Amino acid sequence: MEAAMPDGTESSKDIKTLISFSSNYLWNRITTLFPSSPPNFLEKISNLSRQTPLPISTKRRAGLPLPLPSTNSFNFTPTTPAASRIYGVLNDIMDHFILNLHRIQNNLQFWQCKAEGSNTRKVYFMVFERGPRAFVNETVQLMRESLTDSSAMQHLSHSASAYISERIVVLSALRCSLAAFLAEFYMEVDKYGEELVKDPEKSLSSVMVILNGLFSKLEASIGHLHALRQSDSTVDRSYSFLLLFEKLPEISQEEESQWTGCEITDAINLIYKNLQELDSHLALVVAKHKKPRKITRYWIRYTCGAVGLSICSFWLLRHSRLMGSSDIDNWIREAKESTVSFFNDHVEQPLLSIRDELLDTFKKRQKGVMDMEEVQLTSNSLHRMLLAFSEQTKGKKFPENASDQEMLEIVMSRYEKELMHPIQNLLNGELARALLIQVQKLKLDIEMAMLELDQILRANEINFAILAALPAFFLSLGLIVVVRAWFRQDTRAEGRGRIARIQRRLMVVEVEKTIMQYQTCIDQGMENDVQCMFGMLIYNLDRLYHAVRSHAKATGEWQCLKQDLIDLGKPGLQTGYKLIVTARMERLYDCLLPALKRQ
Repeated sequence: MEAAMPDGTESSKDIKTLISFSSNYLWNRITTLFPSSPPNFLEKISNLSRQTPLPISTKRRAGLPLPLPSTNSFNFTPTTPAASRIYGVLNDIMDHFILNLHRIQNNLQFWQCKAEGSNTRKVYFMVFERGPRAFVNETVQLMRESLTDSSAMQHLSHSASAYISERIVVLSALRCSLAAFLAEFYMEVDKYGEELVKDPEKSLSSVMVILNGLFSKLEASIGHLHALRQSDSTVDRSYSFLLLFEKLPEISQEEESQWTGCEITDAINLIYKNLQELDSHLALVVAKHKKPRKITRYWIRYTCGAVGLSICSFWLLRHSRLMGSSDIDNWIREAKESTVSFFNDHVEQPLLSIRDELLDTFKKRQKGVMDMEEVQLTSNSLHRMLLAFSEQTKGKKFPENASDQEMLEIVMSRYEKELMHPIQNLLNGELARALLIQVQKLKLDIEMAMLELDQILRANEINFAILAALPAFFLSLGLIVVVRAWFRQDTRAEGRGRIARIQRRLMVVEVEKTIMQYQTCIDQGMENDVQCMFGMLIYNLDRLYHAVRSHAKATGEWQCLKQDLIDLGKPGLQTGYKLIVTARMERLYDCLLPALKRQ
């Protein structure tokens, strides 16, 4: 037994050696397919997306245009390919910063909403809305601290407040940095707009100097976030690398004419590289401070739903054919029969009845309870009986067209006399005959009433058919309303419903508030806040521009509304005039009116 042990060890070593040799051989064969690949080939592939310049966009999204003298950079047509690339990169710079601002603003609004909540809501968020792992960790920690400290709940509340405040501080700093860049960029484009339109290639050097300064300021501003990180931060390694931009080429004023196509291309590629570097850095920082996903916040509901669905699935499986049960088949058959019966009783038959009533009227209708011919026969019989009785009683001849009413008075007069001796007159008199005449008159009255009732029923057949079809009609109407509401989810500002209209009006309010805050910062001499507020104004105007564009085009108001939005973004326009414009927008344009005032 002892001698066998070394043999087994040697055989296992041989197998491991064979596997290692085979894997190395396969790897070498794969690498030979790429003879020029360096040793860190896979690493370079993973970083390829960060090294490849972004393509020059040929079409901007529907946002606020650049403040060029043409008042609408969408309609401006560059004269040369180089000019087209310069305008394209300027548009893309604005788009990148607005989109990044939008991502940061969405996450910041979420954390601000959480910060405004009560301590109980904050604790609930920390325990129940950060996923199952956080739920277990926070629960275990709370139980441990409860055994040793009576203020465990208060400590958890402070921890939740610090957790939320840290994210608000970081995202607010990022938003302010991007908004300041956007404000200065927008102002510089407005300042050099005429030169860019007249000779964009000649003004490229000025643009590069401006962009170098803006990127340097942004790099320094975002670099200050390192100092904001606390030692007990809840975010691990949020700033593992610094944001470093490439320095753009610059040419002196005397050498402005020496820009070539290759130099312009290289400069534009460096700008896109800086934008991509900014996107990568922001993606990392925002990912560490972003709001939890919806599935994470509502994981308890989804878990309960999954458990309920599993229970229902097991229950259905128990009653299915797989377990030898025919319950599901019976239920399906009964449901089918009930559906067919409901359709026949409340849809098909009422519709067929309405069709017959509208098309055939009284032609193909079934025979009623009483016909006019039967009533006429009873009336003629009564007339002959009255005529014979009256002639026999009066002893004279009555005309054929004598009134039934007159003859009936004779019968009733005779009847009253006969009733004085009822027994004698019943056997020998005219009492029995008078009674039979009255029975005939009663029969005629009953037939006349039945004929009128039959005519009423026939006249209301279509009403009864419509009443029978009402359940199906309301059911169909309800389904249509549900499907229409599902397809027209108008919670976003671009929608057409009441909620979307409210969202657009709130955007106008945000623009007005930002204008007032911008003026307040100017009055108080806060230069950094002035740039931040102006950048947020451009961001809010871009959102409003995108939200109202399609609606204003549909109503023919777009040209005037677009010019008002562009005017609100002009740096040199007085604040009072801007507030007048926002007030006019709220009361004039259809897409911004309250739902009740829409004509």
